[in-house]
Amino acid sequence: MKGVIIEKELTRVVIASCSPRTHEPLFRETCREAGINPYLFEMANIRDQCTWVHRHEPDKATAKCKDLVHMAVARSAKLSPRYGISRPIHQQGLVVGGGVAGMTAAIGLAEQGFRTHIVERGKNLGGHALSLHSTWKGESIEPYIEDLIKKVSEHPMIGLHLETRVKEVSGAVGGFVSTLVNTKGKKIKVKHGIAIIASGGKSCKPKEYLYGEDVNIFLSLELDQAVNKDPERLRNVSSAVFIQCAGSREPERPYCTRICCTHSIRSALTLKELNPEMHIYILYRDIRTYGQRENIDRKARTAGIRFIRYAADEKPRVEKRDGKLRVLVKDQTIGMALQINADIITLASAIVPDSANDALSSAFKIPMDEHGFFMEAHPKLRPVDFASEGLFVCGLAHGPKSIDETISQARATVSRACTILAHKERIAGEDVAVVDPNLCGACLTCVRTCPYGVPFINDHGTAQIDAERCHGCGICASECPYQAITLTSLTTGQVMAKIDACLA
Repeated sequence: MKGVIIEKELTRVVIASCSPRTHEPLFRETCREAGINPYLFEMANIRDQCTWVHRHEPDKATAKCKDLVHMAVARSAKLSPRYGISRPIHQQGLVVGGGVAGMTAAIGLAEQGFRTHIVERGKNLGGHALSLHSTWKGESIEPYIEDLIKKVSEHPMIGLHLETRVKEVSGAVGGFVSTLVNTKGKKIKVKHGIAIIASGGKSCKPKEYLYGEDVNIFLSLELDQAVNKDPERLRNVSSAVFIQCAGSREPERPYCTRICCTHSIRSALTLKELNPEMHIYILYRDIRTYGQRENIDRKARTAGIRFIRYAADEKPRVEKRDGKLRVLVKDQTIGMALQINADIITLASAIVPDSANDALSSAFKIPMDEHGFFMEAHPKLRPVDFASEGLFVCGLAHGPKSIDETISQARATVSRACTILAHKERIAGEDVAVVDPNLCGACLTCVRTCPYGVPFINDHGTAQIDAERCHGCGICASECPYQAITLTSLTTGQVMAKIDACLA
């Protein structure tokens, strides 16, 4: 292609073949290397939009392909060169959250040679993991966390901000400026090219099963701490009951917390090790020990731990009579109501979003799902990216997950962030929306509809769009009642040329 472009001195290029999503960047770069502005290129998508959907009608598909090519050629005549604006990249990172996800991400960026600021609201690093003792495989977590904290605290490329929160954020990818505020009210401005959100989550405290009314009713993490601090107390327990889905998979919280089944089974095996004669019951709706975790489920059943399935509309009831706890549950397998006298009860409560997520969502303008967890751009194509470029998410801030999955996801954000920080500058403003001030009526429609909060009313009383922050989605252009906004990549003249070619 480059040889033909140079030999024939071409001024436009039209490609009729592959999917633009996968191949358009390659063809544009080819044009650039051959000396043509990459935006003087047009693509007719005859694969996704024709051959794949009309495979049983080849003659009609061929006719449609011809129409698509005619339309692409017609639009190419209306194309004009576009030039971006070179902007420097602040080769620094900001990590929000000092848990396992945040520390892993901060260390990853620092070891790549990028100065990184880590912001933690609490007095200490570690987050949720400080309450964990071991993984489901039996690996000790405490030494790992201590080593992470030491690395973060001592690394010369990491700036640690404890008891600090993010108050304001401005700028765009490569040129963010965040204002940090500590508990004493001191403000610090940090320039950074990317930001990784790892604000974590927390355990829900259920309002049922008499939780908080008896010292022998624990949450999963509370039982872990009791095992570590006072194992002798638990050796004398003769009967233990685990109740799954305490607060999750309910109408107000319909998602699965994912780690509860594995955690409870691991805890049950630990109790069996303390007292092999202990009677242990796990009351569940569905056991979700996925992947290799299936082995731990098999081990528990072999060890004599009893699994009792209950229905969602017939949840277990916990009673306390004469100072003793008992659990009433209907076993779905045998269809009979059971009464279990329990010395201790452990509730597998839901993981819920951190309370700081609303403020972070507002500051960074990043979306949350209906439950309050941060939502990635695409679960398969962009699993750790936000829709806004340069912003990434990992750990419990994204949703419930185990510590090994958290570490993997944090490392993925580092990999994605480095693709930006590795460059000293970037090109902005190529595929953006522009406003004709002579047509703008300052109606605020674009300000209200833009999902990224980019348009604003300038000092002249007309709308203005920051080219550095615009994503080129076109929502403002389609909603503008005065037709004052145009996408540089899709003008009205280009669209009309395609329509005329199709109808001709």
